[in-house]
Amino acid sequence: MGKLVEASWTVQKRIEGRAKRLGKGKYGRVLQMARKPTQDEFSKVVQLTALGLLLIGAVGFTIYLIFQYGGPWLAGLFR
Repeated sequence: MGKLVEASWTVQKRIEGRAKRLGKGKYGRVLQMARKPTQDEFSKVVQLTALGLLLIGAVGFTIYLIFQYGGPWLAGLFR
């Protein structure tokens, strides 16, 4: 039972050590500068994301229509 307790303490200390170094590593500056966005910032990001999704969907649908209806038409020209 003593070995199990010692092993668990070792794991616990390793986890605590990693947690202490979290803000000091490569990404520490980014984490320190990060903040919660305001309601206005969040709504603008959501609007731009929705606009991008709609734009990409419209382009994909246009390509689909071209291949669906333009393909047989082009094939008929070369017969």
